[in-house]
Amino acid sequence: MKVTPEHNQRIAKMTFASVYPHYVNKVEKKGRTKKELLQVIEWLTGYNQTKVQEFINNKATFKTFFEKANLNPNAHLIKGVICGYRIEEIDNALTQQTRYLDKLVDELARGRKMEKILREEKK
Repeated sequence: MKVTPEHNQRIAKMTFASVYPHYVNKVEKKGRTKKELLQVIEWLTGYNQTKVQEFINNKATFKTFFEKANLNPNAHLIKGVICGYRIEEIDNALTQQTRYLDKLVDELARGRKMEKILREEKK
């Protein structure tokens, strides 16, 4: 599926606070924890729990959320299909970053091991 400019605008304007409770619900329903979700968010963005809560309290948009993020250098290793879109083919950086987060949350909910979710290399 091709990402449209309208789709990109919708994601940019969506607030992180409106989506975060859905992330929490999704992972907890599958037996994972909010702490694990925060670990995944921190790995991708560099934000700790306090910073995540600030974004929620300030009703920050995904645009603001990702503009201020220190994206993990291994984020490009997140591949696959989420919401009908192949992540590595998305040409809008913000939409791609949002889908990275969606994919990580999905992997967490599906019970994938944390070291695989966080794209850790074997030593």
